[in-house]
Amino acid sequence: MSTSKSANVTQEEIQAWLTEIRDLKNTVSALRSSLEQANIDKEKSVQEAVAASSAEIAQLKATAAALRDVLEQARIDRDKDVQAAVVAANQEIVQLRAATAALRDTLELARQDKERSVQTATRMAYDEIQQLKATVATLRDTLELERQDKARSVQTATRMAHDEIQQLKATVATLRDTLEAADAGVLA
Repeated sequence: MSTSKSANVTQEEIQAWLTEIRDLKNTVSALRSSLEQANIDKEKSVQEAVAASSAEIAQLKATAAALRDVLEQARIDRDKDVQAAVVAANQEIVQLRAATAALRDTLELARQDKERSVQTATRMAYDEIQQLKATVATLRDTLELERQDKARSVQTATRMAHDEIQQLKATVATLRDTLEAADAGVLA
């Protein structure tokens, strides 16, 4: 931004100097016309005017040379400013490229870390699922065995109770028969 402002200022200065040079040339031209008119009018006045004009022309040439030097220096300064801006821009581009590369590397490392984390979590979840499946299968088998044991125990208990009931019925029948025989013997 400052380079373009100084370039604009330099252009304005150049324009002003060119206008001044043009004005000075116009003045020189007017002076020459005066000299020619004075030559027609008076030969003596011409010699004095020529001497005065020569001094002024020398001064104008010196001024023009000085303005040329200033203009050349302004162009050199502008070129230096442009070169400095280009160097600064190139340095910034290099820094931005380095920062971009560093960020790209960091992003790639983060992506790889995330991928590893996801793979680790997936593997751990899979392992846990397999363990849980194995535990469920083991518990199912254990539950089935316990259910079968319980069913056998119930059948055994039912059979034993049934056997005991049958024994008790047989004992009751025997005792009844004995009691009835005893009652029949007492009555007889």
